[in-house]
Amino acid sequence: MKTGIQFWLGCILLLGSWLAQASDDSAFLAAREAYRAGNLAALDHDAARVHSDLLRPYLDYWRINLSLSTATNQDIQSWIAAHDDTPLSAHLQIDWLHELARRNDWQDFLQQYPHVNQPDGDLQCLDWQATLATGGSPPQAAIRFWHSGALVPASCYPVYHQLFASQQLGTQDAWLHARNALAVNSQAAALEAFGWLPDQPFTSRTLESIASNPAGWLAQPHDLQQVAERELTRYAIYRLAWHDAHAAADSWTRLQSGWEEQDRRRIWGEIAIQAARQHLPEARQWFSLTDPKQLGDDGLAWQARAALLAGDWSAVRQAVLAMSDSGRQQPAWQYWLARSQLALGHPRAANLLLLPLSSRNDFYGLLAQDQLGAVASAPTISYTVSGDDVAGVQQLPGIQRALMLYDLDLRLNALREWKWATRQMNDRQLLAAAELARQHRWLDCAINTADRSHDLHNYELSFLAPYRDIANEYAQSYQLDEAWVYGLIRQESRFVSHARSGVGASGLMQVMPKTAQWIARRLGLRHFHTQHLNEPQTSLKFGMYYLKTVLARLDNSSLLATAAYNAGPNRALRWRPASSVEGAIYAETIPFSETRDYVKKVFANTVFYARNFNQPDTSLTSLLGKVTPTASACPGNSSSGGCGNLP
Repeated sequence: MKTGIQFWLGCILLLGSWLAQASDDSAFLAAREAYRAGNLAALDHDAARVHSDLLRPYLDYWRINLSLSTATNQDIQSWIAAHDDTPLSAHLQIDWLHELARRNDWQDFLQQYPHVNQPDGDLQCLDWQATLATGGSPPQAAIRFWHSGALVPASCYPVYHQLFASQQLGTQDAWLHARNALAVNSQAAALEAFGWLPDQPFTSRTLESIASNPAGWLAQPHDLQQVAERELTRYAIYRLAWHDAHAAADSWTRLQSGWEEQDRRRIWGEIAIQAARQHLPEARQWFSLTDPKQLGDDGLAWQARAALLAGDWSAVRQAVLAMSDSGRQQPAWQYWLARSQLALGHPRAANLLLLPLSSRNDFYGLLAQDQLGAVASAPTISYTVSGDDVAGVQQLPGIQRALMLYDLDLRLNALREWKWATRQMNDRQLLAAAELARQHRWLDCAINTADRSHDLHNYELSFLAPYRDIANEYAQSYQLDEAWVYGLIRQESRFVSHARSGVGASGLMQVMPKTAQWIARRLGLRHFHTQHLNEPQTSLKFGMYYLKTVLARLDNSSLLATAAYNAGPNRALRWRPASSVEGAIYAETIPFSETRDYVKKVFANTVFYARNFNQPDTSLTSLLGKVTPTASACPGNSSSGGCGNLP
């Protein structure tokens, strides 16, 4: 009898606790809506119903944020000091700087600005405003930013108005800004530059006309003694090269007479870069007409890629060595420099580069391990998380607060809180935090946290494999490598089942709505709705069906299929080289930086999943294989990036 009473008392206590938590959650969310509406009275009313001390900092932040117009420096600094264990302290510091700028209180702004870590462009512009407003010298950083050709934030307008008015920037600077902007096709930034000139040299309609038909502009006669005509011609060459480097080279050969050598070389450099992106063999010839110092690291990277496709290891080495120290130290170019040293008969120099690379858990680290072999590769330490480790992390208020916010579906706030709480953790604590996130089914957070460890690693946490019973079923049905599928899912969604991209792709495998409708018809599924992609089973089924279809159209090359999954099958085919190359070179020479990065990460993921799944061959070089120039027929529908009857 006593046991029964205790059971029911326990149930009542549990129900009471649940109801209290539900009430707290409801009041907290209501307070948040009141804050977003700017209703301080409603915020106070709802905040009074929240009993959780863990959530109190957010209520306090919302209150003081709505009262910034009457706050003082002392109010803000006191609040920040009292809440320095939350990311809200940093957010309030930024909010306060914007308020000081609104008040034109530049002296206090300059005192508070150094407290901000990694200020954004808008705050940097306000800092430059403050410097000039208080009689300081023109910031050199502002002048360098102007010369970059980047679009200027509105908060920078007063700075540049003053610099042009005082003639510290002049006509040549305006033209340089426009030239650099047009080089990256930023018409808005170019037109913006002319706002500081007495006369507008040309209109947006002129730029749009050239962008849509650069060959037509170049075919017409122009007075190249006029600065505006010369700059528009340069822009037309750039736009034509973007689409057809051959045509741009022909036009520039005809027009380059009379231009200064520096300009001629710079324009040849842009043509050569676009030719390398288009995998044209002439790229190497056009690079020879440039000045390596003008190319910059990005241009030299494309010169190295063109040499890789040609198998010219001496030219690869030369391009990498011409890069800046920071560019040359990038893992990609350390690896390819090492490969060039090997090919040129310098194994000792190559190994000195490969050994430190082999300790990295990424694409180039794995390739370096393949080159060195298991014996020579740098060892990694796998750490098993203990219950005590997890318990210790779980006691931290910031971690508890992050988990509460995550349960309230306030993912952005939860992530900020989590990052703040873990920002100074050592490897053991990071892995314990990752395990705690996994236990709470916060899978993307678990992976990202585990990935931050330096010396200790836990590959089961870094490469989680949820839904494996369902995924394995479909992988076997479609005869797909399970490790490869998981490598792709990890990159697509980090296993967030309701993930949605900016272009509308949904679910674990980020299937596009149009593609999903096509798959549903092929599978004979009626009453399908794209919301069903948020269901793990549907997303896995549809994603793997599409992956299998693309794989079959691309000579069963998982490398080509991976590129196609991100950029479309037709593009993957267009990027095939003229002669057979190793898969790593194909991956390195993909023209789209997003797809290039995507492919590398998917295959690095695949290696670790293969190891976790105890597959026999976990060599990245072997998984990448070779890419041959011969291709299966894949007609039509290029406007949608499809292949045959693919969407």
